[in-house]
Amino acid sequence: MDEPLHNPKLDEHPDSNTEKDPDNWVSGGDPMTGAQASYLTTLCEEAKVEAPSANLSKADASKMIDELKQKLGH
Repeated sequence: MDEPLHNPKLDEHPDSNTEKDPDNWVSGGDPMTGAQASYLTTLCEEAKVEAPSANLSKADASKMIDELKQKLGH
């Protein structure tokens, strides 16, 4: 019988929590992460809009990223 392609028990870092993982960008009022800020800045440049201030919350930054991605057709 073939082994499954992905086995969470064999995952080297099953609970890894890096700021580069977009799933970690949406929680609450904490300040946005560096990776999130970088991605948002890139999207703002592409959309030719002004980047927000660096003290944006994760939730607000995530919302803005979603809006820019929709506007740009990503």
